[in-house]
Amino acid sequence: MYQLKTGIKALVDQAFSEIETLSPAQAVALYGDDDVLFIDIRDIRELQREGRIPGSFHAPRGMLEFWADPDSPYFHERFACGKKLVLHCAKGWRSALGAKALQDMGVPRICHFDGGFSAWKELGGAIEEKQ
Repeated sequence: MYQLKTGIKALVDQAFSEIETLSPAQAVALYGDDDVLFIDIRDIRELQREGRIPGSFHAPRGMLEFWADPDSPYFHERFACGKKLVLHCAKGWRSALGAKALQDMGVPRICHFDGGFSAWKELGGAIEEKQ
């Protein structure tokens, strides 16, 4: 067995200390704002199994940095839309790490919401059913 220099909990805690984190209620309140783009970074199987936030853009966590970099051959225009980008995952850990990575890259107006899709559902946020 090996010993990690930095574990996932420490990485997530560091991300939370450096990024903008919305509460689930704040995220639900932003839903429908034309200046906001929700980005779902969960695995496609999670979306198929649990549904998604209507109108959200799916950007798998593994491709996030590639899709956000204008110099990448995988760049996706949605990241350059100028809107506030609100990342989310299932619980808020992956989205915290993703938001920190994009913030470190220089992506403007990036944040995530704590609790992720699970918290969104608990609050009664809009959901597009499973596909």
